[in-house]
Amino acid sequence: MFSEKRGNVLHGVLLIALFSFSAFYIAEFQFVKDLSFSPLIVGIILGMLYANSLRNHLPDTWVPGILFCTKQVLRAGIVLYGFRLTFQSVIEIGLPAILIDVIIVGATIGIGMFLGKLLKMGKDLALLTATGSAICGAAAVLGIEPVVKSEPHKTAVAVSTVVIFGTLSMFIYPVLYRSGILDLNPEQMGIYTGSTLHEVAHVVGAANAMGKEISDAAIIVKMIRVMLLAPVLVIMSFALARTAVKAVANGVKGSGAAVAKRGKITIPWFAFGFLAVIGFNSFDLLPHAVVDGINNVDTFMLTMAMTALGTETSIEKFKKAGAKPFVLALLLYVWLLVGGYALAKYLMPVL
Repeated sequence: MFSEKRGNVLHGVLLIALFSFSAFYIAEFQFVKDLSFSPLIVGIILGMLYANSLRNHLPDTWVPGILFCTKQVLRAGIVLYGFRLTFQSVIEIGLPAILIDVIIVGATIGIGMFLGKLLKMGKDLALLTATGSAICGAAAVLGIEPVVKSEPHKTAVAVSTVVIFGTLSMFIYPVLYRSGILDLNPEQMGIYTGSTLHEVAHVVGAANAMGKEISDAAIIVKMIRVMLLAPVLVIMSFALARTAVKAVANGVKGSGAAVAKRGKITIPWFAFGFLAVIGFNSFDLLPHAVVDGINNVDTFMLTMAMTALGTETSIEKFKKAGAKPFVLALLLYVWLLVGGYALAKYLMPVL
């Protein structure tokens, strides 16, 4: 019985791995590179194509393996993501950039939750969308998903908003900078780009189009935002548990088991693992070739998680989510464009 169950998990994992290998292959196509679509984004697209075509023609016994990829593989991938970062990179860019990142992340999540309430969206979908815009796009959405405990299709919707507006930014930012509409010096433009664009790939694509001086600053600032994922996960975990407990005290309807589950504090241990790996990587103990290899494995694991999430997302579920998540993402995008510019233009000189 145990062997059969393990076999079922393996079937699902191998299916997702096959899709992920395909995602890496497709990501090497030139037109895909021009869009700066990472294998993660290609993976979720392939997963969604599968969900809306062959999903109902394969054995249900493969589902446990797919779910394994959306949970265990995902969390391990988030931990290994720390090998891309060092604490030295934070010190190098300086306090002003760190402060601007903290303001952007905190304000974007706060504004997202407020606007989500005005739009009468579910808190989980609003939080996923806001976190994706605030921190590091798809990786942040994946990181927060185990804490929020949302349905897979909602995670896919949140990732889709990141893809749309992040991709637009790669083309808009260089045009606005070169035309002089964004009156920023190279350092300010680097900080503006790194603190407001969604994906790491989006930052790299946009910043490289504006020159090395801007690119170097933008990527470091972006990495600082990625580091903020760990404390944000911990804070959200306690905040969500506290909200659930208050709801129970106010007599919110629901079964005792469901209420207890929502009110239980979920400590995201993978967030501490993420920070521990950053700390280890800061000592530069491993050869660069080994770190590069780990990063390649990590990208594959995150691609598997994204692909698995995509396989749980059908068109019907997108329709169920409606237009509100995209409206929220658009409003947050406007805030990032305007608010991020103001911080880079006027706060930087003061600091």
